[in-house]
Amino acid sequence: MRRFTVEKGKHYQARITLGFVQRLATNEMVAGKFMEVGFTDVVVTGSGRERHATGLWPHQDTTAEIPNEIDHIEQIEV
Repeated sequence: MRRFTVEKGKHYQARITLGFVQRLATNEMVAGKFMEVGFTDVVVTGSGRERHATGLWPHQDTTAEIPNEIDHIEQIEV
């Protein structure tokens, strides 16, 4: 798995590619996974296999492995 660092108070966006069965998940379910790891203000758009998520990291700076389903993640200005 790849590693990525998130910084306190910064906003991020991610491109997500879901598997065959995962694509049946609702955007709310996908957002819930981001909230479980600590993101807030999460918004997920898209449908089927390709989704896009944005969210705020309100915690201390953290480096962690990112799942294979996340194709791309980057910090954004809001």
